Amino acid sequence: MDIKETEDRIIREFELLSDWQERYKYIIKLGDKLESISDSERVDENLVKGCQSQVWLVADIKDGKVIFKADSDAAITKGLVSLMVRFYSGREPEVILNTPPSFIEKIGMAKHLSPTRANGLASMVKQMKIYAMAFKSRETLS
Repeated sequence: MDIKETEDRIIREFELLSDWQERYKYIIKLGDKLESISDSERVDENLVKGCQSQVWLVADIKDGKVIFKADSDAAITKGLVSLMVRFYSGREPEVILNTPPSFIEKIGMAKHLSPTRANGLASMVKQMKIYAMAFKSRETLS
């Protein structure tokens, strides 16, 4: 599934939910399904700067695609990072760098996040793009 199809699917999933209380429950459920990261990955170097909650984000590259793993100590934040992992993981660095997560606006999430959560979400996206940029530059140097 390409990134546009993933975005369309996320939008459809959120459209099926009647209100933001249901959407927040869904976001929390997404976080519950997020694959855990190891204790050795829960280190300061993997903390996303700018998040009020603790969010760990790790990335690797396999067969030219960036693979993200993440976790958080807060339920909604864990759900948000789960959405971002779903959106960006398994993509080429170029795709990550050139594709903004437009679904955030399209589903109305931006209007329903507190300023601190919105800043945290922006920090997650920024960190994912930094990883993608680093992997892309490594490819260029190879």
